[in-house]
Amino acid sequence: MKRVFSLLEKTVLGSPVQFAWQKTLGNFIAVTGADHIVKIFDRHGQKKNEINLPGNCIAMDWDQDGDTLAIIADKSSSIYLWDANTNKTSQMDSGMREPMSFLRWSKTEALLAAGTAKGNLLIYNRQTSRKIPILGKHTKRITCGCWSSEKLLALGGEDRLITISNHEGDTIRVATLKGEPSDMQFIVMKTDDRMSGSETTVSVIVGKKILYLFNFKDPDNPIELQFQQHYGSIVSYKWYGDGYIMIGFSHGFFVVISTHIREIGHEILQTCNHKDNLTSIAISQSLNKAASCGDSCIKIHDLSDLNEMYAIINLEDENKGLDQLSWTDDGQLLAVSTKKGSLHVFLTKLPILGDSCSTRIAYLTSLLEVTVVNHIEREIPITVSVEVEPSFVAVGRYHLAVGMNNRAWFYALGENSVKKLKDMEYLGTVINMCLNSDYAAALFEGKVQLHMIESEGLDTQEERETRLFPDNDDKSKILCHALTSDFLIYGTDAGVIQYFYIEDWQYVNDYRHPVSVRKIFPDPNGSRLVFIDDKSDGFVYCPVNDGIYEIPNFQPTIKGILWENWPMDKGVFIAYDDDKIYTYVFHKDTIQGSKVILAGGTKVPYSHKPLLLYNGELTCQTQSGKTNTVALSTHSFLGTLKGLGPNDMKQMLTQALMLKRFSEAWELCKLLNHQSSWNELARACLHHMEMEFAIRVYRTIRNVGMVMALEQIKNIEDHNLLAGHLAMFTNDFNLAQDLYLASSCPSAALEMRRDLQHWDSALQLAKRLAPDEIPFISKEYAVQLEFTGDYVNALAHYEKGITGNNKFQEHDEVCLAGVAQMSIRMGDIRRGVNQAIKHPSRVLKRDCGAILESMKQFSEAAQLYEKGQYYDKAASVYIRCKNWAKVGELLPHVSSPKIHLQYAKAKEADGRYKEAVLAYENAKQWDNVIRIYLDHLNNPEKAVSIVRETQSLDGAKMVARFFLQLGDYGSAIQFLVMSKCNNEAFSLAQQHNKMEIYADIISSENTSNEDYQSIALYFEGEKKHFQAGKFFLLCGQYARALKHFLKSPNTDDNMAIEMAIETVGQAKDEALTNQLIDYLMGESDGIPKDAKYLFRLYMALKQYREAARTAIIIAREEQCAGNYRNAHDVLFSMYSELKTQKIKIPSEMATNLMILHSYILVKIHVKYGDHQKGARLLIRVANNISKFPSHIVPILTSTVIECHRAGLKKSAFSFAAMLMRPEYRNKIDLKYKKKIEAMVRRPDTSEAEEPTTPCPYCEFLLPECELLCPGCKNNLPYCIATGRHMVKGDWTVCPHCDFPALFSEFRNLLQNESMCPMCSEKVNIASLMKVVDCTPYLKLEVE
Repeated sequence: MKRVFSLLEKTVLGSPVQFAWQKTLGNFIAVTGADHIVKIFDRHGQKKNEINLPGNCIAMDWDQDGDTLAIIADKSSSIYLWDANTNKTSQMDSGMREPMSFLRWSKTEALLAAGTAKGNLLIYNRQTSRKIPILGKHTKRITCGCWSSEKLLALGGEDRLITISNHEGDTIRVATLKGEPSDMQFIVMKTDDRMSGSETTVSVIVGKKILYLFNFKDPDNPIELQFQQHYGSIVSYKWYGDGYIMIGFSHGFFVVISTHIREIGHEILQTCNHKDNLTSIAISQSLNKAASCGDSCIKIHDLSDLNEMYAIINLEDENKGLDQLSWTDDGQLLAVSTKKGSLHVFLTKLPILGDSCSTRIAYLTSLLEVTVVNHIEREIPITVSVEVEPSFVAVGRYHLAVGMNNRAWFYALGENSVKKLKDMEYLGTVINMCLNSDYAAALFEGKVQLHMIESEGLDTQEERETRLFPDNDDKSKILCHALTSDFLIYGTDAGVIQYFYIEDWQYVNDYRHPVSVRKIFPDPNGSRLVFIDDKSDGFVYCPVNDGIYEIPNFQPTIKGILWENWPMDKGVFIAYDDDKIYTYVFHKDTIQGSKVILAGGTKVPYSHKPLLLYNGELTCQTQSGKTNTVALSTHSFLGTLKGLGPNDMKQMLTQALMLKRFSEAWELCKLLNHQSSWNELARACLHHMEMEFAIRVYRTIRNVGMVMALEQIKNIEDHNLLAGHLAMFTNDFNLAQDLYLASSCPSAALEMRRDLQHWDSALQLAKRLAPDEIPFISKEYAVQLEFTGDYVNALAHYEKGITGNNKFQEHDEVCLAGVAQMSIRMGDIRRGVNQAIKHPSRVLKRDCGAILESMKQFSEAAQLYEKGQYYDKAASVYIRCKNWAKVGELLPHVSSPKIHLQYAKAKEADGRYKEAVLAYENAKQWDNVIRIYLDHLNNPEKAVSIVRETQSLDGAKMVARFFLQLGDYGSAIQFLVMSKCNNEAFSLAQQHNKMEIYADIISSENTSNEDYQSIALYFEGEKKHFQAGKFFLLCGQYARALKHFLKSPNTDDNMAIEMAIETVGQAKDEALTNQLIDYLMGESDGIPKDAKYLFRLYMALKQYREAARTAIIIAREEQCAGNYRNAHDVLFSMYSELKTQKIKIPSEMATNLMILHSYILVKIHVKYGDHQKGARLLIRVANNISKFPSHIVPILTSTVIECHRAGLKKSAFSFAAMLMRPEYRNKIDLKYKKKIEAMVRRPDTSEAEEPTTPCPYCEFLLPECELLCPGCKNNLPYCIATGRHMVKGDWTVCPHCDFPALFSEFRNLLQNESMCPMCSEKVNIASLMKVVDCTPYLKLEVE
């Protein structure tokens, strides 16, 4: 709080100090001390007058208008009156003999009540100068009193009485008190009934401890309020609000209570405001503030929230403490007296006067001080002391003007200094003033005077120095004006806004509004202007194009407008009233044209007046003479974005887009990183026709289509055409059409409507813009109408669409087709059918046929289908109208089985079975075909063949039935099984003893175990063990199956034993296995069975080692019996099985197989005359002759002969010598006996060395037929074609048995033989492949 002035103890001279503010105006303060003088000061501390008294001042009081100050002095019976208007003092004799003790003016009239020291009363009427003396009102000194608004007077005196009197002095009521009264006030008690607002209650402090409430209408029920002892005595109390009392206590406490009858005595607030003592309290209703003083400080609270401290004023130099406290009625000044005898006046509320020019603001900081600041450009604040308390302030680029009434003072503003230029008087009271860099414009009494601020030193023409507006011939009154750097703009009561161009010194523009213009607010350069008219509506006016745009949601309470001064934010302005700031944006270039939108609202803090708006920050002036900045809620995106949620950021994005702050919106979109946000930004760019920015956004979100579309149109100069395209992109098609039609290319509207399929609009536009296009649009419209079922209009548009021009033949054909279809749909069938038949299109005939068919016009429909070659459909429709002759004609072209079926049924009904059977065949209805062949055409062979082909169940049943009637039970059973009627087939087989046939048929089908079991039980009953066993095996009853197989009588092929082995193999049951082994060994019947069955059993059981041992035994037996091929096959099959199972092959088996194979190869090579190979193989066999006991002599004889033929004389001799042994000699064939004897007698031991080849393991060279390598001691794999050992580079395998062979030799062998000598499978020479890597075949497989 700023101190305005202080009157120290030297000035006041003495304590205690009394003072009283002038009522209502508060321009003067009357102060007195102990020096018998009342001094009168103005509000700036200048002494105006002083009144000398004969003694100390007892009391002083101003009348209700503040015109007259009344004073009474000690030991004097006179009343002193000072007139504030004339500054004159007068002395009035009261007519009382005793001195005065009390003084109080009425609240409503110029009535003064004065009490004396002896209890008498004088009532003085200032207007009539009438005095009414009332003697004996009280018996002792009158000390306190007050007037009510109903002109009642309450008095209190030392006689402890309260008297209530009327303005004539007549006593109405008297009440007795317990103590001396003080501080008396009339009040309105708070009641439930809000209407009763009369002052019927007097409040008074009794004995400094009790607050006494006396209702003179209810004198018997006074209210006494006592307070806690530790509060101290009551110092002062004030009424405020709706019946609340604020009471100050001497110990520093201050308490608020309510006087509502239900709440009375209840403390609403209690606080200790001062530590030691409290001396006074004051309330300002206009400020809504309360103050208390005590110790050496003043504490100010807001009445709306007393708990909060509003301000503290410390007076530390006042060591004796403070005394009384009082506010002016307007709340501007607060005076406090001190115990030391001083008086201090503080400024608590300033008139809110301020102005701005660009970013510079000037505002009142004290009653006689104006501060000029420019926070934006960081200029040092300049303080200007002014001579008078101004009623207006204006600031320009280089000047400041302040003034009151009809005078103004001008100051030049330097960088750090202020120079007073001049003062000027105008022809009337100045309402408002505006400055620019050179001129000032003052508005007074409906006129504006424009004049230069500094005319000295400037070479200015005389007539340009000053001018009065409006001109003499214009009788309108100017209501508002503004001054920009170039223009004086004013608005009149006739609704005219005039632009006066200062440079050319002439009017350049005017706008006429229907009603008077109350206020105008141009933007910084004057190119736009907001004005408020007499109806409190707001408008934006653009003088450039005379455009006028209404401001939406404009409140009638709006006090003023501020334009945004930030250079980038053109078009943003705020409108403000006492409570709220509304942010508006003027969008000049949008696809919808120029318009004003409301961007949002911000609450205004209490008593803040906006002065300057810069980048969303509003600088406001406050009552305390300071400025405060308010951030507009619409610009929240300019603050920090950290830690904000997506919803907050989305709201900010919407605000940024409303304000056209695209760069900030871009940053928000980057943070949000959501497709919808980017789309919103892109749409806003399109709306504001910001092409480059829109392209940038769409490129970021990869919307290629939009980027390409915008790139194509961005260079269009026609504003309307470009806006039309953008409106279309934003789906505002009606707007787009209006814009296109207003552009240089109106046909774009037609194109758009066609693309959107808005055919009605397109046709309307085409009539005006492109009549040639009408047929084509009509056709497309007709298609849509047809689709929606509006056939009448569709037909009309198809007819309109026919051009008759050969150039558009295809188009015309479509229209004619439409006419045909619509005619049919409209019921004009003849026209439609004729049109369709004439038309070249097949599809049309089909479509028209379908329409006719749905309308039940079958013959026409069929005719069109037939013409369109839709034979299936035609036949179907002919069937519906029973035209069988036509159906028969069309049948060769028909592919639909359904139609053939319908035709077949019709023919069958007519008894024409051959045609029916053909039609059934075409319809693939095989059951019907079979039925007709059996029932009507008596051709069972054909029926049977069809059943076999199609596997038809129902057909099979029919055939079975047919054979049953013929008595051919076997065939009947077969077809019953085929038709899955197994139970019937079984019964039939049982009845007619055909179970074997049934069993044969069923075992080849997928049959259930129950069926097999029933057959097995049947055969069991018949004692047919083999068949019973077979079917028990099929149904998985292995024990019963084995029992029957073992009971089955032996046959030549021993099938029963084979089946027994299979049973045990499947069963995998040890008990059954042992049972069968016992049977095979002969333990059950004493007859051992052939070993081959044991071998097969082991194989079935997958017991391969036992099988191998058995195989060796079998092979040995076969060898002994001379069945070498059988022995070879047994060993080979066993060898292959063991190889498959990856089991090591016993060496004995491998050796035996090798010797037997060598023996078999001999015959092949000898047959083809290769004696060398034969001899070598025979030598190998002869060396193992013990393996061939039944053919020793023939084998040795063959060996001798082949060795001789091959030139192996030495080998021939050694084997001939062996033959000469006595046990063999007589068994030699006589044919060769002499020859062999001769060989032995005359031996020739010459013999060529056997050729050598490398070992496949170690590359050691060894004889070809040698199978044991001396180098690595490995048994070598042998060639199945020659018996020689294998060689790495010449390796192949048999494709069937995988045994190795020399590639070259095997090929040679296959030239003559087609079988593999090992597995006897047929081998194609072409399938032989050379094995490059033979390593897998060299892994040891033999034990």
